Formats: sequence, structure tokens, C-alpha cells
Amino acid sequence: MRIGFIAGMFVVGFILPVCSQEKDTDIRLDSVVVVQSAAKTASLTSALSVETIDERFLREHFTGNLIKTLEHTPGIYSMDIGSGFSKPMIRGMGFNRISVVEDGIKQEGQQWGDDHGLELDVFAAERIVIRKGPSSILYGSDAMGGAVELTPFPPPAENQIRGEAVLLGKSVNEDLGGSLMVALKKDRWFTKVRYSEQHFGDYRIPADTIVYLTRKLPVYGRKMKNTAGWERNASFHADYSNRRYRSGYSISNVYQKTGFFPGAHGIPDVSQVQDDGDSRNTGLPYSRVNHLKLSTHQQYAWDRMIGYWDAGFQDNRRQEWSRFHTHYGSQPAPDRHPDQELAFALQTLTSALKMRLPVSEKGEYTVGWDVQLQRNAIGGYAFLLPEYKRFTTGLFGLATYRPSRKILVSGGLRYDYGRMNITAYPDPYLEIYLKEKGIDSPTIERYRWRSSGVHFHSGNFSGSLGIVWTPDDRQSLKFNIGKSFRLPGANELASNGVHHGTFRHEQGDATLSSERAWQWDASYSLENSRWTFCLMPFFNWFENYIYLRPTGEWSMLPHAGQIYRFTETEAVFAGAEISLEIKLPAQLNYHFNGEYVYTCNRKKQIPLSFSPPASFRNTLEYRGKKMQTYLEFHSIAAQNRIATNEDPTPGATLIHWGASANLSTGRTEAELTVTVQNLLNTKYYNHLSFYRKVEIPEPGRNFQILIKIPFKKLFK
Repeated sequence: MRIGFIAGMFVVGFILPVCSQEKDTDIRLDSVVVVQSAAKTASLTSALSVETIDERFLREHFTGNLIKTLEHTPGIYSMDIGSGFSKPMIRGMGFNRISVVEDGIKQEGQQWGDDHGLELDVFAAERIVIRKGPSSILYGSDAMGGAVELTPFPPPAENQIRGEAVLLGKSVNEDLGGSLMVALKKDRWFTKVRYSEQHFGDYRIPADTIVYLTRKLPVYGRKMKNTAGWERNASFHADYSNRRYRSGYSISNVYQKTGFFPGAHGIPDVSQVQDDGDSRNTGLPYSRVNHLKLSTHQQYAWDRMIGYWDAGFQDNRRQEWSRFHTHYGSQPAPDRHPDQELAFALQTLTSALKMRLPVSEKGEYTVGWDVQLQRNAIGGYAFLLPEYKRFTTGLFGLATYRPSRKILVSGGLRYDYGRMNITAYPDPYLEIYLKEKGIDSPTIERYRWRSSGVHFHSGNFSGSLGIVWTPDDRQSLKFNIGKSFRLPGANELASNGVHHGTFRHEQGDATLSSERAWQWDASYSLENSRWTFCLMPFFNWFENYIYLRPTGEWSMLPHAGQIYRFTETEAVFAGAEISLEIKLPAQLNYHFNGEYVYTCNRKKQIPLSFSPPASFRNTLEYRGKKMQTYLEFHSIAAQNRIATNEDPTPGATLIHWGASANLSTGRTEAELTVTVQNLLNTKYYNHLSFYRKVEIPEPGRNFQILIKIPFKKLFK
């Protein structure tokens, strides 16, 4: 049945456009006349739920944290790591099930970790497209839950020099940041340079104590000790274009250093959280990340075809530092970098070819091939993840057919193949420890190999078939059904150690197979001159969802507790997003956004871990010619549907306020944005937060000011 369904997708998606041929299509890279918004165009050409985040949205909701900014979009959740960094979750799925794409290159870091954020410059984000639902056909198996795509604005048509200076200040962690961008357009060339930097201190919470493992720890001055840090980013982009050919070249480097709250790293100790009198220093433990990225985009248009090539190299280096400690007694401190607990060095080469072939005004094909090579090296005195090499490649084809102005049919098929070679890792200190404990030889032999040599390979198909029906200019209906799969990550196959911060012994399983899912997605939108309504339900069924399961087995590692092992299970993700916008008199607008996700481990009949709670946003907005302001009530439901060993999270209602204005100062028009988050300083918890397990509430009241001063000068 499944093979027949995929074959049906292929037939419908690739045969219909051929039947629609009416005349030859001549393709040129000429200027485009925009007749409707980019957001609406993207939405009506995809059967999936697509949200386009424009410059105005980014400005009014800017937080200095990209994912927290996007959280104002229904279906997007932020998995927080303190106050500075987050990672995305779409409709309850995160980690290696969500792809983040910048300039056509999929961002590759250590995204499997709960406490690992994104290495992106938030000031450089210009336009963002969020694809909610299975996006594997476009971006590979890691996008089975969705994708966040960052794209730059196209180069201006006129010769000019332009730029902007941005200043950011936040009260909750005494953040001071800024960014400077200068761009030059001269004939066929366009170049852009940006430099950004942020420095922040320990962040404030609305609580004097926290409780971890039944121990009450003080929070001096209501500041989370050692959560300060800084970030420094630089990027350069050059673009060349003529009538048929366009090429782009980019290089960027992102550096981040941020501390871990000492009471949430390892065994709780009151002495570690004593106030040191400096809220801006970063001591042990802390993380340090550097992400270097080089990429190129090549595009050429023939008479009946457009070709694209994206290639990139990424070097991601993550280090976690903690004062040397050993649980074995016999392990000496390393001679070099004795306090380096974990180190990961991930290098990624990416190449993607794509051809777009319009066969008529009613239909077109897109075919592509991408390849990725990865190598991950490790270091440090602790062990969690082994070294590995990974190779993936995929072939895909997409087709769209518009039989009439009201109907668009789209379909696609993709085949991915992946191979991973994981290096064996023996632990001599654990072997000595177990011998001293009198453990029998077979058990010692099994445990001393923290990672066995694993040679994993797998391939599978993904497919989708969808329809977009727009009976008139007021409403549209979408429906999409598809199959997707995901190759397991190295942590799911071969991790074996204590993951500090998640407070457990995590263990992979080399016998895991590729994750497989069937997914259904729909949406209905209705609008007129006074209001807009949209409903987006979804349903995902996993044959073998991979998750961390508490085994009930006591770990032989000292101070490790219970073993959590990656395991397969049948699972369901379902839910919906709803939005309503009403235009009121006196330039007022009312917005309502709601979202709900239901998850279920079908074998155990319990929810999956990290299931986001339902939430609703009611926003009243005034939008004048040069000033905008809003008042938002954000209601978060209690999350009592929890997985094994998760804590329930109470609900909360937060109030946010913001205003922005354009201020003219001579020939310059500055943009000023002021926001207050958590206006009433409410104590609440984020069920998805890295610090939730330690009962650390979210940051308190935050006053933020953002000043942007753009400039531009035209010349011949």
C-alpha cells in the first residue's frame, strides 16, 4: 500500500505538468513586478503551512535572540538555554528533526544537545521563511518536522552605498549590544559587511531560591550566578549578477561564550552559588562555541531552465569547561587544558545542485541532488559522544501544476542514503575503577568500551502530494499528505556518558533503524477588508519515533544514576494553530494566536518528553504612520501531560508591551523600539527550558530598547 501511494505521488506530481504544455517559456533573470506580498505568494505556492517573517515583524518583536523572536509565530516554540540562547521547536519537534538553513546551506552544529543553541547573528536576519510540517523533500531527512530558512534581501537595483547602525540594551541581564552594516552596490557588484557584538551579565529571576534534588539553593540578589557571557560575529557577502548569471559568496564567523549556573551543573552544592560580587564575569563552568561558515551560490538561466548550485564549508567547535574532577580516583588531570570537560570539532562540507524547468505557464519541475560530508572529533577529560564520520546524499524531484487559477497541485519524491562510521572508544580509567569494585570480567569488558565501532547505513524514500484551492480572493484551502524518514544521529546510535545539565547517563543504541513517519497537514484561511482568519490542523504518525527512555537499570558509572537509552516507539503528534486579526476603528487591530500540540507514546500510552503546553496570545495594536504600539496578554496553559521522570509545569499569564517609532533628525530617520517583557515580573516556568529540571523560573521583567539608524546615498 505504501509503495503504491508513493508511486501515485510520483505519477500525479510529474505527469500533470507535461499535460499542461501550451507554449515555450523563455527564462531571463530580469526584474520582477510584485503584485502581492511575498508572504501571500509563498503561502499560495506551497501545500504546507508557510510563514514569512518580514523586517517589520523582526523589528517590533526583536529580543536579541532569534528563536525567542520567532516564538510570536503560532506553532514555533523556543527551547531556552538561560536568557541568551535558544533552539527552535516546530509543532513539538526539535533537535535533529528541524533544519535551520542560511543562504541555502543547512546549519550544522551540535544541535542534538538540550543545552546547545544556534550559532547565528540575530542582527543579520533580514527575512525568514518558516516551513511548518514535513520539509524533507527540500532539505533532507533532518527536516521531517519543519525548517527555518534565513534569506537576505535581494541587491538593490540602483548604485548606492547604504548601511545601518544598531544599538541594543536589555535590563534583565544588563545586555549591551550593537551591530554595524555597510553595503555597496556598484553596477553588477553588491558587497556587504557586518560586525555585531553583545555583552551580557547574570540574568535576573523573580525568585530568591530554587530547589534541585530536594535541596534548596539560594539565588543571591535574584541573579543567576555565572550566566553572563558575550557574543562576537562578523560576516562578509559579495554578489555579482547580469542578465542570465548570478553568483554570491559569503563568509561568516560566530563566537559565543556563556556561563552555566553552577547549581545546575553536576551535584548541587550551596558553596558554588555564593555571590562573587561580579555579575558580568564568566567563570567555570561555561561553554565556548565558534562557528565558521563559507558558502557560495551560483545561478544561471538558459532559455527554458534555471540552474542553481549551493556549496559550503562549516567548522563548528564547541567546548564545555568545568573544573577538573574525576569520579574514578585514578584519572589524572590532562597536561593540556586540564579543565576542558568536553570538546567537539565538527566539520561539514555541503554541495547541492538544483534545476528548475518551467514546462508551461501552468506547471514546472524542480529536480536536485545534494551531498554532505561530516567529520566530528572529540576531546576533554570526560566522554559523552565518540568520533564519527558521516556521509549523506539525496535525489529529489518536485512538480507543480495549476490547471486553473483556483487550483494548484504539487507533488514530490526524494530518496536519501546515509552512512556513518563511529570510532570505538575504550575507557581505561573506568576499567580500573570496576576492577577495584570487584566487578566480574565479562561486565568489565562490556563497560570499558564506552563506544563500540558502529558502521551504520540506511536509505529510504520521502514523498508528498498536496493541493491548494483558492475559490476566490478571500479564502484558500490547503491539504498535504506525505511520508518522511530521518537517519538517526550519532548521539542516538553511540552516546554513552553522563550529560551534565540533563542530569542523566545517556546511552545510544547501535541497532536503531531510520525513523519513519506519515504526516498530514491542512489549513484554511478566510479574509475580507475587516478581518482575517486562519486554522492549521496537523497529524503525524511515527512508526518508530526515537526517544530517551528510562531503563530502570542502574549505571555502573559512578554518580550517574539510572541509564536513559535511546529507544524506538510508535508515536503520534497532533494539534492545530489558529489565528484571527480584526481591524478596528481608530487604526487599532486585534490579534489572536493560539497553538496546541498533543503527543503520545503509543506503546506506553503516555506523552512524549518536551511536549509544549497550549498557549494563546491576545494582542491589541495601534498602527499609525510613524508610530506603532501594542499590548499583549500571553496565556500559557499548565502542562500536566508529562513523560516519565518529567515534572509538571504550572501555567501563567504574562503581559508584554511594545512601541516603535520613526524619528527624523535632520536628514536621518532613526528607528526606535521599546519593549517590556513580563511587565508584572511574574514567576513562571518554561516546560521546554534547559533549566526547567532544576526548577529555575524564566527571566523576570525586562526593559529593552533598540535603536536603528539606517543611511543611504545614491550615486551614478
